[in-house]
Amino acid sequence: MKKLRLMLVDDQSLFREALRTLLSLQPDFEIVAEAENGERAIALAKTHKPDVILMDLRMPVLGGVEATRRIMATAPGSRVVVLTTFEEDEEIFDALQAGALGYLLKACSADKLCESVRAAAKGTSVLEPSVAARMMAGLGRLTAREGRKGIQPLADPLSEREIDVLRHLAAGHSNKEIGGALGITEGTVKNHMTNVLGKLGALDRTQAALKARELGLI
Repeated sequence: MKKLRLMLVDDQSLFREALRTLLSLQPDFEIVAEAENGERAIALAKTHKPDVILMDLRMPVLGGVEATRRIMATAPGSRVVVLTTFEEDEEIFDALQAGALGYLLKACSADKLCESVRAAAKGTSVLEPSVAARMMAGLGRLTAREGRKGIQPLADPLSEREIDVLRHLAAGHSNKEIGGALGITEGTVKNHMTNVLGKLGALDRTQAALKARELGLI
């Protein structure tokens, strides 16, 4: 069995220890690194290239939002899931905008946490139900701000599956890798890719990823 390689990022050593103990009980999980702040997390992500990073937000030296942003730039294959005590609107939105694939509260159940780690490893977004409404409100504010800057919403919106494909594209995954992660054929991925490029008005995959980020789609 190929294990999911995890990194834990939290400034509280006792919490990291408890989290390590809990996750190590899962036969498909392997803890490959731990960091006490965002700066250390960036360095370790480059070295270990974990599949999933569980990231706290409020830490000394460098916080989780900026650490997530930098990790996405240097180790885009890693999936970041925020695991924090806080559910304030701005922090949720900033973390997701920085590239986090999910947002969980530390009070969530062990089963929920483990399921979310596995889902994130497959490229599936994971959100606490209690923060979903806040995220939608934040996206509405972004759309309003971008609209004032002249960026218009898409005339033909992307489907949920097309956005899934787009997230993998932005992470640098090949069509074959995207198909494997989403459980669809490579041909189906190509069809989705054609639709994505057309709807975004992009000439290639790089342009599509850049425009999607500009529009706040990923």
